Amino acid sequence: MHPNTTALLLIEYQNDFVSEGGAQHEAVQAVMAETGMLAHSRTVVEQARALGVTAMHAPISFADGYPEIPSDPYGILAGIVAAKAFRKESWGAEIAEVMAPQTGDIIIEGKRGLDCFASTNIDFILRQRGITDLAIAGFFTNCCVESTMRSAYERGFRVVTLSDCTATLSPEEQDAAVTKNFPMFSLPMTHDDFLAKLEPAA
Repeated sequence: MHPNTTALLLIEYQNDFVSEGGAQHEAVQAVMAETGMLAHSRTVVEQARALGVTAMHAPISFADGYPEIPSDPYGILAGIVAAKAFRKESWGAEIAEVMAPQTGDIIIEGKRGLDCFASTNIDFILRQRGITDLAIAGFFTNCCVESTMRSAYERGFRVVTLSDCTATLSPEEQDAAVTKNFPMFSLPMTHDDFLAKLEPAA
């Protein structure tokens, strides 16, 4: 993989997931610790960025009252509303300081659901920049990461899922996603494997 045609997509590294006191931090804390995902994520973005990979951040947020979500939500979106998570302009919706965007990074705006491609212009940005390889990390492994992985695969990108840079609600769900679903629609790799496959930028 060449850094000039590779992007690293970081999904929802926001305080509500990442930081103590976040609305959904306790729900993912155990798997985060088990995979070492936060330390690995910081390492991979710093080193990939230094090699010339495009770093992209995809936070999610909702206006007060969650008008973007159906009035009778179910599934994962119901959980967001119940937890009062990812409220626009709140501390919880901010990208955590440990993963703060740096100069040259791209923030994908408009994410309101699970698939990063569904309500944003990420596809346009990737193609405009000549990106062919997309590495994905973040939350939830079996939700937004997996939904985005499938969409990227369908759109013809070469998709890498960073297995040790993801977390979800339980070890069982993590294992099922990484071992059963990721290989069907991506090239699963650890962050070390991904970095090793990057050619130095010319």
